[in-house]
Amino acid sequence: MLPFDTTTPTADAPDITTPEFWTGVGSFFVLAGWNLLAVIGIIVGALVVTWILRLVIHRVVNRIVNGAKNKANVDDTQALERSPLASVRLVQRTRTLGSILSNIVNVTIVIVALLLILNVLAPTALGSLTLLTAAIGAGLGFGAQNIVKDVLNGIFIVAEDQVGIGDVVDLGLATGIVEYVSVRVTHVRDVNGTLWYVRNGEITRIGNLSQGWSRVILDLSVATDSDIDEVEKAMLDTAKALAKDPKWRTRILEQPEVWGLESISGDALVIRLVMKTRANAKDDVARELRMRLKHTIDEMGITLPALTAVMPTGIEGAQRVRGANPPKTKPTPVAATPERPVWKPKRPTKKPASPPSGEEPGTTPGGTP
Repeated sequence: MLPFDTTTPTADAPDITTPEFWTGVGSFFVLAGWNLLAVIGIIVGALVVTWILRLVIHRVVNRIVNGAKNKANVDDTQALERSPLASVRLVQRTRTLGSILSNIVNVTIVIVALLLILNVLAPTALGSLTLLTAAIGAGLGFGAQNIVKDVLNGIFIVAEDQVGIGDVVDLGLATGIVEYVSVRVTHVRDVNGTLWYVRNGEITRIGNLSQGWSRVILDLSVATDSDIDEVEKAMLDTAKALAKDPKWRTRILEQPEVWGLESISGDALVIRLVMKTRANAKDDVARELRMRLKHTIDEMGITLPALTAVMPTGIEGAQRVRGANPPKTKPTPVAATPERPVWKPKRPTKKPASPPSGEEPGTTPGGTP
């Protein structure tokens, strides 16, 4: 009888009956187990570090916010705007920076954890990955430079307290109320209700109308024959009455001032009145002041001039600048050229026919006179 298996074992096939084979299998599982434990340890360590850093950031932000609330003796953040010790801008900036730091911590720890895991699983692949990341970094340096610019500019905008939520700003690209400030984009809603998304990297100038204080500047035009001293006194008395009004005195920081005659023209005299107010109360105070000045002028019996002159701007305005146009002169008279004579043949004059000889002039033939 033939044996069941007459083939000889090849050199490549492992011999499972040898102790070396099982030793290698055991080493593989032991190494895989250690690698798995290392990966789990890295993930758990990353989560613990993230939790600790986020807890620290949260504690710092809450400490600053609660300190501002305690100084203002309020419990609600929105009430800080109505407090004389308002620190709402500090709260806004702290919360924004806290969210930025939290995002940076998350991204950094995730990247470090992935690199450590890769180093555990494939130690030799980390060297080749370095060259790959260098190439990817070079590509992102050209393609994502606008994003990096937006992020860096956004960090400086928030850190330097250039804008905050609720501010009325002029960014050049958009003007309105800031509704949200992030690292990359700032949301601005204009007076028409349009929400503008402005990239922080495109912001080259910021005009903040909500920081510190504002000034109401009101120019009143009166007729040229009006008594300037009397009009100025009436304007100042009206503005002072507004500043003493219990409804408006909390919005006015200083006493109003009359800066005097601003301009003189053939149609009107322009007198300027100014008043320093809180940043968020400028428009309301200006409207109320205009209304009271209108009533005062009506009581004085002064008629406001009808200003029909149009002040051009742009290129048209540049043509009105003194010296921009050539001087106007009278036209130089030019001698009229004589008409060219036309030759006409001279016609001979007709002479009366002479009477025949022997006849008297004035008689007819036959002797009849």
